[in-house]
Amino acid sequence: MALRLLLAVLATALSAASAKALGINYGQVADNLPPPQAAAVLLRALNATKVKLYDADSRVLSAFAGSGADFTVGLPDRLVPRLAADPSAAAAWVRANILPHLPATSITAVTVGNEVLTGTDSTMLRSLLPAMEALHVALAACNLTSRVAVTTAHSLAVLSSSFPPSSAAFRHDLLPYMTPLLGFLAKTGSPFLINAYPYFAYKADPDRVDLNYVLFESNAGVADAATGLHYDNMLHAQVDAVRAAICKANFGKSVEIRVSETGWPSQGDEDEAGATPENAARYNGNLMRLVAQGKGTPAAPGEALQVYVFALFNEDQKPGPASERHYGLFKPDGTPAYYVGVKAPTIGGWKRSRSGNGTSGGTGLVVAQGPGGADGAGPGTGYYTVSAAAANKVKRQRRWSMERLLMAAVLAMASGLCWS
Repeated sequence: MALRLLLAVLATALSAASAKALGINYGQVADNLPPPQAAAVLLRALNATKVKLYDADSRVLSAFAGSGADFTVGLPDRLVPRLAADPSAAAAWVRANILPHLPATSITAVTVGNEVLTGTDSTMLRSLLPAMEALHVALAACNLTSRVAVTTAHSLAVLSSSFPPSSAAFRHDLLPYMTPLLGFLAKTGSPFLINAYPYFAYKADPDRVDLNYVLFESNAGVADAATGLHYDNMLHAQVDAVRAAICKANFGKSVEIRVSETGWPSQGDEDEAGATPENAARYNGNLMRLVAQGKGTPAAPGEALQVYVFALFNEDQKPGPASERHYGLFKPDGTPAYYVGVKAPTIGGWKRSRSGNGTSGGTGLVVAQGPGGADGAGPGTGYYTVSAAAANKVKRQRRWSMERLLMAAVLAMASGLCWS
């Protein structure tokens, strides 16, 4: 009952909030998802106007034509070396994946790879910035650089330390790659994207990490003695750690920081502490309220933080521990995975297909069998984890039943929740 009262308060705060900077990740690593038209219904009900994809799936982008949603699309990992070696590949990718959808669908950014710098492939590390530069040149040839930014998303593992925030710096071994990359972002006005998950810190040490602190509910919080800044939640501390690292690399305020992924799983394995629907509701509900208020971090209080929640759906084919398949706000049938003050519309008229594309008739969301999706310039969805840097340490596990944990409370709220 206490949880319901808390979330009712959050829902009221959210319904009254004006459009801010909260977005949502729309992942597709599943064989039971509804078609993108149904996902569009859910996102419209949420008034979501910022959506992040992990590819440039033409079916998704076409389904949102005229919707007013701003899309960040992804260039798959496997294409990064190709673009670095052959600039014409960047032009071909833009022609195939960007131009057909403009201006009907708004595409505002392209992420080149995902968490590349914390991977172990030296070719990928060397190729990342040249691929980004080639893509920027290809967009410039189409007069699109003022509309479409080129960037890449990073794991927090790019930092050598993260607390206190003021002590943070980029790993020494990554500076030869990170410093020129920051220069590119500053020159082109593109944002620095960080995938930040306080859940990982709690999962790793639940006995010493304060759950209330990671769920935005701490009464005490922590202080950074060097700056005198006080942090009442871990996400803000993580973002300001990135900010300190960027400043130490001499780029300071010239680069905007955005949280490209954050979230909390509603279910996990026995050794995954805190992965419950109650904690997921608290984390995402409090996060929505915080962002809707337009607050910045303690180190940059006047700069509203743009955040993308992970993720729209539970994805049953994600590899790794059970939590990987339970980050969704919604189940594939469109019902909420837990209550965060959203009344979900009914989505129907589609049939599940276990052949790997989510719908009958060949119009579903194709799941490719490796990082980076389909070959060439075409669309595709690759396997990824919420911490891709750890992907080589896990093996694909048997899919858990989506009905193993059924939530009973799907409550209504007034319309007006805005995740923009």
